Amino acid sequence: MQVWKFGGTSVGKPERMHSIRELLNNDPNRKIVVLSALSGSTNALIAIGEAAKSYDDAKAAALIEELKNHYDLFIKELYSTPEGLAAGQQIVDSEFGFIKSVVSVKPFTIKQEKELVAEGEILSTKMFQAYLEEKGESSVLLPALDFMRIDADGEPELATIEEKLVTILNQYTDKQTIVTQGFICRNPREEVDNLKRGGSDYTASLIGGAIRADEIQIWTDIDGMHNNDPRIVKRTFPIRELTFEEAAELAYFGAKILHPSTITPAKLRGVPVRLKNTMQPEAPGTLIATQTSDRDIKAIAAKDNITAIYIHSTRMLNAYGFLRRVFEIFEKYKTPVDMITTSEVSVSVTIDNSENLEQISAELREFADLEEHDRDQNIICIVGNFSADKEGIALKVLDAMKNIPIRMISYGASEHNLSLLIHSKYKAEALNVLNERLFFYEDAMKDIFTAP
Repeated sequence: MQVWKFGGTSVGKPERMHSIRELLNNDPNRKIVVLSALSGSTNALIAIGEAAKSYDDAKAAALIEELKNHYDLFIKELYSTPEGLAAGQQIVDSEFGFIKSVVSVKPFTIKQEKELVAEGEILSTKMFQAYLEEKGESSVLLPALDFMRIDADGEPELATIEEKLVTILNQYTDKQTIVTQGFICRNPREEVDNLKRGGSDYTASLIGGAIRADEIQIWTDIDGMHNNDPRIVKRTFPIRELTFEEAAELAYFGAKILHPSTITPAKLRGVPVRLKNTMQPEAPGTLIATQTSDRDIKAIAAKDNITAIYIHSTRMLNAYGFLRRVFEIFEKYKTPVDMITTSEVSVSVTIDNSENLEQISAELREFADLEEHDRDQNIICIVGNFSADKEGIALKVLDAMKNIPIRMISYGASEHNLSLLIHSKYKAEALNVLNERLFFYEDAMKDIFTAP
């Protein structure tokens, strides 16, 4: 069995839902299909919630009517029979009746807000399942709220998800396609909640890991993960293969196609993840697996809005406990550290969340000297297979960056990551020069030396 996930743009128009059905029919594997809300729906539902929270009932009612009109038009193009349209209209009328009832609750709390936002996924999956039924497909709708659980810290309860899901799936062994919602779940109080990080992609990975799927496919409007940011760099290309570790590094350091948490459940169970393009289904996409056979340097990513903190010990050399005290402060304020470099009496770190920077700095100054923080910095991350026996990786990177000032370098802590801290004004230049020197330089040299 496989797990296929389709995002908001992939289900955002009736003809795209039609295309999804064709994709499913062109592949013989049994599938669990995870759907996001229609593109724009989640933001619209959040806006409705904000109006309700502000007791602006007139605005909330107007926004609800506007969104319902969108769905009324959507189903007219989605279904092709009077019976199908009637089923779709019943779904829309029923769910928007629920939306109105949720918004009418006063005060409008976080509980109602999460129930409201969940309606995006509930609507898209019910409408799609009704469309499959109209076409006579062997399918069933499996509500994610029946099996997807998080704990008090908002983390998925993997054992509970697996137990509930496997039990439910045993009831539908005769169904070819099982449709469910991404993003939504229940918390320990049995209230509607959501997975936050990674959303529907996370759902697909959790399901794939739980059932030990043959493969998880995440369908978007991009033909796989690219070797660089195509918005900034002209010559980019899809990466054909990545390890789980390489994909996680790229996601954490800026590759938007995946959230860093998304593939963890798949990695734990060894389930390969394939990134595919709904608009170009024939494209091979990107395969993320335990092992790959591709080149050493795979890709480049950039993480924005970085602040660098330079900390110097006020005590003598060889003083122990200094690093422990430093990182206890970051832990206290729940502020993750991205890069770290150290010397005998100094440590430099970077953070991407400066919300508690003043409090952190004040506590650090109790036992250390701080330089002025470097704000508006960028982490450039080069990802690949950099095991200890690989030669010349750092040399290639630093040679490419020889004309760009580098503030920090992190290399060796991971076999898959070499990171550089630079000012954001050099970001575009750095991404482009690294792209040319690391991916196209050898080809350019061959052209020069083989030219007649």
